[in-house]
Amino acid sequence: MVITALLLICSIPQMDDTAKVVNDSPAVVSDSAAKDSTLIASLPSAPAPNVSADPEPITPNPAAQPFRLVKPVFTRPRETPRQRKIWYGLALAGHSGAAFDAWTTYRAVSGGYGREANPFMRPFANSSAIYAATQVSPAFMDFLGKRMMASQHGWVRKVWWLPQAAGASMSFASGAHNVGVVH
Repeated sequence: MVITALLLICSIPQMDDTAKVVNDSPAVVSDSAAKDSTLIASLPSAPAPNVSADPEPITPNPAAQPFRLVKPVFTRPRETPRQRKIWYGLALAGHSGAAFDAWTTYRAVSGGYGREANPFMRPFANSSAIYAATQVSPAFMDFLGKRMMASQHGWVRKVWWLPQAAGASMSFASGAHNVGVVH
């Protein structure tokens, strides 16, 4: 309530100034005008403005460019199309190697030629769930390789292919070992 009253009081124009203007007689006005003219005469003259009355059309400078793109301070490394193709090839090789390892492991375990040495894969060795279980490792290696491809560190970007290649080669080596056990 108090704030509203203060806002209303401040927004009302001051009545003193309007009453003074209305009550000024012409003699008083001319007297103040004479004082103002002597004051203006005593001031130094202002320089002439440089702006002409008719504006000239602005002609664009051919050497000037409207905007230049600013290069950001920090750019995140990105994959190239060549790296993407290699990544897809390694992903295909890794998943194929895992499927080959699963097939040979299932054959060796179900035929009685050996047993699964990996304790995490042992529950899946006697069923066809081994095909899905062996795809977890290549999927993780694909994810890791993709992250390494766009890493902030230069040395990591140079060896991004290593996890996928190592995983695929281990899968094919395990599959070849299983084939040797069966035959």
